[in-house]
Amino acid sequence: MDWTWLLLLLCPLMMIFMMKGMHGTHGKHEHQTEKEILELKKENQRLSQELEHLRKNTG
Repeated sequence: MDWTWLLLLLCPLMMIFMMKGMHGTHGKHEHQTEKEILELKKENQRLSQELEHLRKNTG
């Protein structure tokens, strides 16, 4: 029995499932990255204020 045709059909099917799986998680990673950036900006602002306060007090 020649299974070549099955392999030819299996390859595109696997690609569809893999692409769908990658696309489904992309939104989650993007949301997580935006959240991390926002947290880092807040931390940066807090540290900048603390640094400015230290500069004024040691002046």
